[in-house]
Amino acid sequence: MDLKKLTIKDVQEGIKKGDFSAKELHDKFLNLIEKENSKLNAYLSVAEFQESAGGGLAGVPLAIKDNICVKDTVTTAGSKILKNHKAVYDATVISKLRSVGVSFLGKTNLDEFAMGASTENSAFGATKNPHDYTRVSGGSSGGSAAAVAAGLAVAALGSDTGGSIRQPAAFCGVVGLKPTYGRVSRYGLISMASSLDQIGPIT
Repeated sequence: MDLKKLTIKDVQEGIKKGDFSAKELHDKFLNLIEKENSKLNAYLSVAEFQESAGGGLAGVPLAIKDNICVKDTVTTAGSKILKNHKAVYDATVISKLRSVGVSFLGKTNLDEFAMGASTENSAFGATKNPHDYTRVSGGSSGGSAAAVAAGLAVAALGSDTGGSIRQPAAFCGVVGLKPTYGRVSRYGLISMASSLDQIGPIT
């Protein structure tokens, strides 16, 4: 099993066939992140596996941009102001993903409070482009895009105000989508500009 080439469909089929369990896959990704993240700085934190009730995306391991609240998880928005801030509730997108069995790998780096276009402006250091460490990953969802491009997550969530999903996805050679405004709830997103922000996927 090549973790770096897995798609969401591959994970669904592999779990259904019994090739691996959700926990086995999650732990394999955590081992890979431990080995490779120091070069990339895509993840700010990782999360242990939590058993889910199952669902259409059961066991699919996702990375989450660190301005999206995950209950009882440190959520920094890339700022030392919030370095010890633990979210007290789940963002709506997280609640919905939990309900279909998604496995959360950890929180990804971003420009501080999502204000930037390179993920060089994080209080926790820049995220590198996995195709060339001398280049930026784009921003502000650079950590999410780099994690997916490097094969350290099957997919990720980012947030986009004026290009913050689409631009890093382009820089890192992955797919990023800014949904139509209002299509996806922003509840639980530490916003940059509430009237423009959207949460969306990187795959």
